[in-house]
Amino acid sequence: MNDAPAERVWRPGHPLDLHRTLAPLRRGPGDPACRVTGDGAVWRASRTPAGPATLRVAARSGEVHAQAWGPGAEWLLDRLPVLLGGTDDPSGLALPPGRVREAQRTNPGLRLCRTGLVLESLVPAVLEQKVTSDEAYRAWRLLLHEFGTPAPGPAEGMRVAPSAREWAMIPSWAWHRAGVDPKRSATVVRAARLAPRLEEAAGFDPAAAVARLTAVPGVGEWTAAECLQRSNGDPDAVSVGDYHLPNIVGWALAGRPRSDDAQLLDLLAPYAPHRHRVCRLIALTGLRPPRYGPRLTPNDHRSR
Repeated sequence: MNDAPAERVWRPGHPLDLHRTLAPLRRGPGDPACRVTGDGAVWRASRTPAGPATLRVAARSGEVHAQAWGPGAEWLLDRLPVLLGGTDDPSGLALPPGRVREAQRTNPGLRLCRTGLVLESLVPAVLEQKVTSDEAYRAWRLLLHEFGTPAPGPAEGMRVAPSAREWAMIPSWAWHRAGVDPKRSATVVRAARLAPRLEEAAGFDPAAAVARLTAVPGVGEWTAAECLQRSNGDPDAVSVGDYHLPNIVGWALAGRPRSDDAQLLDLLAPYAPHRHRVCRLIALTGLRPPRYGPRLTPNDHRSR
């Protein structure tokens, strides 16, 4: 068997912060499908339309060097510029003076990634519904280790997420053991059974893509936005319903320690169609509102 990777070199022609651009694709520090190695390379294991594949990407001297293994290797390499935000255009965003505009100025290499793979982003978004990040990341790790497949190539320990059919076949006790409640597991199963139609949303305009995803019971505005930010690189997809986002944006843009979703949308309205991009820039400022009261408490669904 020939284990030599397929290779590609891409010259973006603009600043590119590889790690920050791909950061949203990593579901916690132990994600079996995405890792950053000590040499600064980003590794991703994906299930493409052509089959499973592993991608290694590194940036140096204004070039992106990519290697890929597996049946889907050429699919990933063909889409490398799109994945790394080559079609993303941040030039239309005009911000007033302040910390957020400074974050924009000092991070010219931030681009919005676009995987073109809907189910790959939708499933972890469903797992993150109304739970802590640690709970969702743990469920993702456990499910991929048990039901995913070894990633092609030399990336030891990495896993490719289950296929749509494999997601739909996971038994109830396995969801329970991973800490995923019946509502979320049922949503994943419904989405998996509709995977061919959902994958079509990768080529839709934003409104049509949201409509296609939210037609699945259990997939609401927040989940659709979290998915489309990654699969479609949607610069305007706002995670309405997020536990923290309204307060973070309210504090950064208005100095208001507490805000609701309506106030969030009102503050972001002047920046359409770059509202998600503004949220990413706000995250880079490090601005956080004062904390009042307890944090969100993890739920242990395994004991029920």
